[in-house]
Amino acid sequence: MPKRSPAVQLDRAIDALFVASRPGPEPNPSPAVVQLIPIARALRGLPRPDFKAALKSDLQRRTTMNEATAPSPAPTRPTPFRRPNFPNIAPYFLVNGAPQFVDFLVSAFEGTERIRVPRPDGSIMHGEVAIGNSVIELGDANEQYPSRPMTTHLYVPDADATYARALKAGATPVYAPTDEHPSGDRWGEAKDPFGNTWYIATRKSSVASPEGFLTVQPYLHLRNAHEMIPFIEAALGAKATGVHKSPDGIVRHATIEIAGATFEIDEAQGESQATQSYLHVYVPDTDAVYAQALAAGATGVTPPSNAPYGDRAAAVNDRFGNTWFLATYLGSQQP
Repeated sequence: MPKRSPAVQLDRAIDALFVASRPGPEPNPSPAVVQLIPIARALRGLPRPDFKAALKSDLQRRTTMNEATAPSPAPTRPTPFRRPNFPNIAPYFLVNGAPQFVDFLVSAFEGTERIRVPRPDGSIMHGEVAIGNSVIELGDANEQYPSRPMTTHLYVPDADATYARALKAGATPVYAPTDEHPSGDRWGEAKDPFGNTWYIATRKSSVASPEGFLTVQPYLHLRNAHEMIPFIEAALGAKATGVHKSPDGIVRHATIEIAGATFEIDEAQGESQATQSYLHVYVPDTDAVYAQALAAGATGVTPPSNAPYGDRAAAVNDRFGNTWFLATYLGSQQP
């Protein structure tokens, strides 16, 4: 048998030590290997149990100290669920003659047209006009979504100047801005040529929406308005932020918040008859809110789906006949 190299001889000796046996006789072992075998035998029992226990304790202590002194991870930023520059609950006007309605909004309220999706015949499928810090949506009415006269509350820096511009643009006066309004704001009212009512006001009260003073707020006149509050809380996760009732329980005015944006309601009476509105509201989770609304008694119009404009969208009708277009902004998340 050929003579093994010193390295192989040493490997054999160490292998034998690890299986707790003495190395077999090696014919003519290398003198270097003979000297190394006692050292390998001495190292076989290391590390000692007390050393391993001390090392474990020290490592655990260092790990604990590092965890305690490590900086906390930065809080994750909530995913935005609104489309950029869309802070309010938008009244969605469906009118006959949407191009002319855009012209009115621009002239009367210093609006800025920012989106127009035309049909081949020149009518508008969808449009958006920015007024102040808010958005109004619009389109030409159709069989599925007929025209509805709606009421909108505008908060502007100068109610008198805005009121005058609205009349010049074709609105009909109801009453000029006055400081005698029960809200404490300077408040006037006008009707546009399309049958919609506009409350034009300058804030004097200190009550603000969660995101500050939004320029545009839908205003709903309802029969049994007090029933809207528990319904909308259950259906859309809303919260009433200010409710004023008469001694007999009639809602004179209420501000209601949905996901940080607000709308207003009161009891329909006198010239302020009950109307039905179209409203577009952004929510954190369209699917969850849609299911929640149906469970609360709303009627499904369109189930949730991914819209081509980057929203997860759905629609429901509430028990008062208003249509709510629900949306969650998908943005770059959309496949």
